[in-house]
Amino acid sequence: MDTQEIINLLSEVITTVKPDMDLSGVGPQSRLKEDMGLDSLNMILIAMAIENKFSIHFRPTGNLLTVDDICKYISSEQEKA
Repeated sequence: MDTQEIINLLSEVITTVKPDMDLSGVGPQSRLKEDMGLDSLNMILIAMAIENKFSIHFRPTGNLLTVDDICKYISSEQEKA
């Protein structure tokens, strides 16, 4: 699965958690907290939804600051499976 496919599926996940969020300007370099306004509760809900959507065990770390960081994490976890 390429980065754009992951971003598209990740957009679906974020929309289920924050349906009012405008994702039109969100890209790989968008910062989760600063640009997207996601708080810790949002991140927990998104992590749970990522597990279901991508069939992976999501163990978030402090290194996941941007959309691209999450995409790389998902990709690496899928490769392990």
